[in-house]
Amino acid sequence: MIIVDRALAARAEAGNPIKVGMIGAGFMGRGIANQIINSVPGMELVAISNRNLEAAKRAYLEAGIEEFKATTTVTELEDAITHGNYAVTEDPLSLCRAEGIDALIEVTGAVEFGAHIIMEAITNRKHVIMMNAELDGTIGPILKVYADKAGVILSACDGDQPGVQMNLYRFVKSIGLTPLLCGNIKGLQDPYRNPTTQEAFAKRWGQKPHMVTSFADGTKISFEQAIVANATGMKVAKRGMLGYNFNGHVDEMTNMYDVEQLKELGGIVDYVVGAKPGPGVFVFASHDDPKQRHYLNLYKLGEGPLYSFYTPYHLCHFEVPMSVARAVLFKDYVLSPLGAPVVDVVTTAKIDLKAGETLDGIGYYMTYGQCENSQIVQEQNLLPIGLAEGCRLKRDIPKDGVLTYDDVELPQGRLCDKLRSEQNAYFASSKPLAAVK
Repeated sequence: MIIVDRALAARAEAGNPIKVGMIGAGFMGRGIANQIINSVPGMELVAISNRNLEAAKRAYLEAGIEEFKATTTVTELEDAITHGNYAVTEDPLSLCRAEGIDALIEVTGAVEFGAHIIMEAITNRKHVIMMNAELDGTIGPILKVYADKAGVILSACDGDQPGVQMNLYRFVKSIGLTPLLCGNIKGLQDPYRNPTTQEAFAKRWGQKPHMVTSFADGTKISFEQAIVANATGMKVAKRGMLGYNFNGHVDEMTNMYDVEQLKELGGIVDYVVGAKPGPGVFVFASHDDPKQRHYLNLYKLGEGPLYSFYTPYHLCHFEVPMSVARAVLFKDYVLSPLGAPVVDVVTTAKIDLKAGETLDGIGYYMTYGQCENSQIVQEQNLLPIGLAEGCRLKRDIPKDGVLTYDDVELPQGRLCDKLRSEQNAYFASSKPLAAVK
């Protein structure tokens, strides 16, 4: 990936920058805008869409761009791009349809809204870099099928922990080891946190309480590890992952896992709370060659059988532009499903739930997410938490109970439900895709 900087420099020198559109202009979107505009030669953020137009304007203003044009149609957007003007719009689909945009960055964090955007982008043959593990972990495999058929890249991003894990995984494989665990380091895990408990922290960092809650209650890390599992073929050792509490360095954890169990499962995704170097990621791997194990010991990685590799940080929005460059310039994706889902994130009651209630969204008061192997999810008809919002309960569910499709009435007419059903059918039968309207 070190070649990306020189490839971007060449585009800058040629006066042919990669033209990027961004959908979503919240806390993370503003960071991405600032990064591209001020730190990435060879790339231009030509348009930003947000449901609240003022947020799109704010993203440009905070990055030092004071001149931009509000557009309402594809024609107006294309005209702005052609004439070298920055554009803001409330219509995300216009970015998907406009000529002159090489790739889109999707930063919505929403499942249903994001599904419409991704499908429209694929239809119009746009590469898409997602900062939306919730969408990816719910219907990413079927979206990847559509993207492949259209000949475009659909990928998660560098910088966020799943992408950092995947880069490390690829490195470890490239030097001849067998990755057996992809791990994520957390500072807190409490499934009963809610927007009220997290309000002060959210205010301090200028974030939304429900977003902060999704990190604290474990839902976000479950989605992050699920998409790593789907990109590597790894599973979870148990529902919810092992999730050890450990205050030392991750290098000291290599003897805490059963190597034979890891091999039998084809590797696992997991997390640890409190370990150093937080908030980084790690990969534990093995090597079959005793000669190479001797060298690894010489190079201070120990005697095995597990060897620890780690990245001590994740820099989120700083690295997202590199993902765009990888897709556009090299047709390389950071992280995408290999095929059928391997791990899903299932809906779990955060409190006692009552029949007739309508479920709120991810990071709110009623539910949290846990990783579960997809085979069990299918066998037990478990409800993915990415689809839970807006579902009406048919029966009481006790705290910590895992919900099934039989427990709820789904909202009518959602694209995400149609795509999830198609994903189930497609990977069960491998039949050709029908068009989804």
